[in-house]
Amino acid sequence: MVMTNDSLPPQPRSAAAPAKADSKSGLMRYLPMAVIATAAVLGGIYLRDVFSFEALASNRQMLIEFRDANYLLSAVVFIALYVGIVAFSLPGALIATLTGGFLFGVFPGALFNVTAATLGASAIFLAARWGLGERLAAKMDAGHGAVKKIKEGIDENQWSMLFLIRLVPAVPFFVANLVPALVGVPLNRFMISTFLGIIPGGLVFTSVGAGLGEVFARGETPDLAVIFEPAILLPILGLCALAALPIVIKALRGQKGL
Repeated sequence: MVMTNDSLPPQPRSAAAPAKADSKSGLMRYLPMAVIATAAVLGGIYLRDVFSFEALASNRQMLIEFRDANYLLSAVVFIALYVGIVAFSLPGALIATLTGGFLFGVFPGALFNVTAATLGASAIFLAARWGLGERLAAKMDAGHGAVKKIKEGIDENQWSMLFLIRLVPAVPFFVANLVPALVGVPLNRFMISTFLGIIPGGLVFTSVGAGLGEVFARGETPDLAVIFEPAILLPILGLCALAALPIVIKALRGQKGL
């Protein structure tokens, strides 16, 4: 008698195949952040001299001529390079901001800078969220005690916290990209708060870049500590206080309700 597939006894399924599939998917989950970390290390070693003020100064005439001959292409290439610098955490984001001001003026230079920085930051955000953020946020939601309270506090004040970490000069840009991804912030909220939150600092450094022609003519380097001057720092701190105000009000209301 011929044994058909229907008449064969059921074979036990191996648990090894699903385990291997889960292992591979787990490794793929961390691949984007691994690529970013590798690029950041290699960039720090090999590209530090490429994205520098000296390189900008020595190539300024060539950049101006290319911009004048191909303005639209120059803008597209500049934004693409800026996105890549931020997305892969390469050295030179500040130089790129200065270059945006130098080539395109305060406007549309500031718009190009802020847009590119937001897109690059979103790439890091998505890589971190895909690798760890969604699972960590779910664990924090399901947790108890202090961990759950921290997550709930962030959720209740997401807009304020997002603007605050963007406006405070002491918070590193890379950290401000990672933290929201690890606590489950929606992408659209992250992008909006990033775009609006980096405008003040972006305007300051773009304006410095717009004045680089005179700096180059004098053979000097730009004063990047300008952001810490009272006329600039105090308004930024005022925006920080405004962003923190809803958090303070909620905290005071919570104490009164106790």
